[in-house]
Amino acid sequence: MPTWKLEVEYEGTRYRGWQMQHNAKSVQGEMQDAARQLFTSKPEIYGSGRTDAGVHAVAQIVHLKVPELQKNITPRQIQHGFNDLLPHDINILNVSNAPDDFHARHSAIARYYLYQISRRRTAMAKNFVWWIKDDLDAAAMNQAAAMLVGKNNFGSFCEQEEGKKQSTIVHVERAEVFVDGDLICFRIGASHFLWKMVRRIVGMLAEVGRGNLTYDAFERLLKFKSDVPAKFTAPPSGLFLEKVLYKGDKPALERSAIISVK
Repeated sequence: MPTWKLEVEYEGTRYRGWQMQHNAKSVQGEMQDAARQLFTSKPEIYGSGRTDAGVHAVAQIVHLKVPELQKNITPRQIQHGFNDLLPHDINILNVSNAPDDFHARHSAIARYYLYQISRRRTAMAKNFVWWIKDDLDAAAMNQAAAMLVGKNNFGSFCEQEEGKKQSTIVHVERAEVFVDGDLICFRIGASHFLWKMVRRIVGMLAEVGRGNLTYDAFERLLKFKSDVPAKFTAPPSGLFLEKVLYKGDKPALERSAIISVK
């Protein structure tokens, strides 16, 4: 079956997330609608992972499989065809041929997210940051973030889907906090992520930055199940799916924000 790898960027503000939902606008749903106009047979469109309502993507990876093609089509034609039909806040950055067994989700080995906290009120970047009025100690937040690296139980930092049993053990390969202009950025890379995991981590890191949470208390959240992080869940506006890694890919390394606030 002809298979392509698509690199997609989107602003998630208007969408209920990546995954297709009934009676709600989703990024996958918009791409499926466009694909139905481009191909005569029903295509398969699958993302590397779900992003929640209001969350953005710099480089979501999607596979496109088409059962039957009436004529040969190039990756560039696919890219232009989608972009002519998609709304303004979804854009196909690149399309490449992929092996038949390529799967956007199952073939991925790691995912990287970046969260942006603004230290000032901003009109231009409101949809892309979490504005916190309080002074935050970014160095203290970075020290706490270092505790996340390795294999830990993130049961305190996730929302369990009703009726679904899922391990809360996640291997984090990188976690750091850095400053870029008026932004405090948190980057995390892991094998996979749990529902609301990044946003709850950010919420508790902000409490560390405010001086309301000690390092020991933050560490205990990784050892003992607690409902406290749910009360401090960061808003989706500041969260970006930054990069998805496949065999041979290198992780995101630049200490720079996605949407700058100077």
